[in-house]
Amino acid sequence: MRDTALVRGHLPDENTDFVGRRAELDRLSAELTEHRLITVTGVAGVGKTRLALHVARQAAGGFPDGAWWADLTALDGDRLLVATVSDAVDLSDHTPGMPSGALAEWLAPQRLLLVLDSCDHVAEPCARLLADLLAAAPALTVLVTSRRPLGVDGERVFTLEPLPSGGRDAVSLLRRRATGQQRGGTARLPGQWRAGPATEICVRLEGIPLALELAAAQIRIQGVDAVRAQLDSRFDLLVHEERVWPQRHQTLRAAIGWSHELCEPLERLLWARLTVFRGPFDLASAGFVCQGGPLTPETLPAALDALVRCSVVRREGNRYRLLDTIREYGAGWLERLGETERVADRHAASCLELARRADAEWLGPRQLSWYKTLDERHTDLRTGLDRLLRTDPDDALALVGSAAFFWSCCGRLREARDYLEQALLLSETRGPDRARALWALGVTLTLQGDFGLAHDVSERCAREARHAEYDDRTGPGERTLDAAYLAGLIALLTGRPMAALVVVGHVLAAAPGAPADSAARMRCHLVRVFGLTGLGRLDEARAEALALRAVCLDLDEHWTRACLDYQLALTGLLGGEPASAVRHAREMLEGKRLLGDSFGVALGLDVLAAALAADGDGELAADVSGTSEAYWRSTGHPQRGMPEMRDLRLKYETTARATIGSPTYEEIFLRALSGLPQDGLDRALRGVPQH
Repeated sequence: MRDTALVRGHLPDENTDFVGRRAELDRLSAELTEHRLITVTGVAGVGKTRLALHVARQAAGGFPDGAWWADLTALDGDRLLVATVSDAVDLSDHTPGMPSGALAEWLAPQRLLLVLDSCDHVAEPCARLLADLLAAAPALTVLVTSRRPLGVDGERVFTLEPLPSGGRDAVSLLRRRATGQQRGGTARLPGQWRAGPATEICVRLEGIPLALELAAAQIRIQGVDAVRAQLDSRFDLLVHEERVWPQRHQTLRAAIGWSHELCEPLERLLWARLTVFRGPFDLASAGFVCQGGPLTPETLPAALDALVRCSVVRREGNRYRLLDTIREYGAGWLERLGETERVADRHAASCLELARRADAEWLGPRQLSWYKTLDERHTDLRTGLDRLLRTDPDDALALVGSAAFFWSCCGRLREARDYLEQALLLSETRGPDRARALWALGVTLTLQGDFGLAHDVSERCAREARHAEYDDRTGPGERTLDAAYLAGLIALLTGRPMAALVVVGHVLAAAPGAPADSAARMRCHLVRVFGLTGLGRLDEARAEALALRAVCLDLDEHWTRACLDYQLALTGLLGGEPASAVRHAREMLEGKRLLGDSFGVALGLDVLAAALAADGDGELAADVSGTSEAYWRSTGHPQRGMPEMRDLRLKYETTARATIGSPTYEEIFLRALSGLPQDGLDRALRGVPQH
């Protein structure tokens, strides 16, 4: 969930300092000014990703629309390639059409740098996608890292060699990593640092940066002389065992194998089991997936710390990660242990448990943290879901039904729809999980504007809910409330507020209870507020919205509260209270920003612009309108939202133009549209127009 307060562009942090490579940096930077597609190739562990990141960070200022990073490591095939790249460039595509077309249209007018990292395993689909994007977007520049070229017309291949093995850069890298001279840290080494043995280590490891970093970790533990001696005694044998690989691959794999030998048996076992994680993981997740046999809750944390000390596992705050090459080596050992399937099943089970907990705690104080957690664990949720689609479609249905509403609210509509449709096709189960998945699919289709198909899915959802839970004695349950919300949402967005009121009113009457009793019930009450507003019953809408908002405040709930603030802004605007409308619109925007909901931000900016115009602030209204248009474009849609908002948008644009004059309005609007959307959102929240 990307923070909308960031400046345009997104590049990951450089977790260690960059050592050497001055000539390569200068050459690759120059290539970026002369070629539109550059592929950095080289053996595993040579530093392709680190070089590309450093160069992209230096070059970002030369691209008006920023530099954007897409990590393709976790992709298992090309099915989610376009969705991953779209997410990387902040395209929260809400359209139901071809995803590559929406991405090409989004990039067409932009002058940006797109970095695709780790394309090796999806080289052919990447080549096809980039050929289309480069043809559609004449100002697009692409930097790729891959172990082999893509073969696209016009591709410039930049081959990255290891550091000169006996040179200053290699020895400097080894020493800095061994002594922790990065980000201001230092570490005391066992014994003295001696240049001679250090140089011998660099030569033996052929200057391959990842191999040097693994050796540096051992130097921190044993000292430089001991590491040099171990390489003398074991390295040639390890290289011999890797003879099936090309020469430099042999050296790297031998270095990894040497690190593997130096680990204790428990650490090796944990290394192997951790390879099931494709993205970052925390200690609790590692414990759930990797415990068993000698790895217990008592022994696992110490084993994980040991893997961090020897640089097999990277620590990033309170999360951990394996590099691709390290993961590949450990996965081979997991296969030899005969545990690959069992550990993959444990990982999928952990993803299902995570999604169920997030869904169960959606209505409450942990809502915001769950949005963040599911965003951080998105890669592994997809990995677990892919596994369950192959092995247990019923559990896949349960997982995606629990996670899809989070995904849809954060703009991952295509992924949600794709997984929901697959799970519904493959699973034959009847009951609450199927009703839940149909509900999630219906919401996704509605947000994409595919109302005809959404209506069909809504009817299927209602039938499945009745089959799953309807009882003459107890009345409708949670899945029936879900179905009513979906039907009401579709009615609202297709201009039928009375139908929305009737459908949720019928179910709420048949299932008495308080709004805070469940998330489904809360959402049905929200539809009531929207319906009352749509019918012009503003006093009733405002009273119910304020009462429901108070409940949300008590619960520390954000999503429903933001939607209610939108309605309160709308009723204020319609009721002639523009100052109140401005206040609630800003409250709504803050909530949607925290949730990472670009679609919701666009809606909020629309109503804020109208309220500002009604309040006489034409300049800020023009600025906010330009920012709103930028956000709408990021969803792939023209301006949308509640039908009643469309006329208000036009009315108050006319008001703002009359206040400051059309030429001034147009100038401010276009300046905001072409600026950084996140900066525009900051200005809207602060109430300060662009100058």
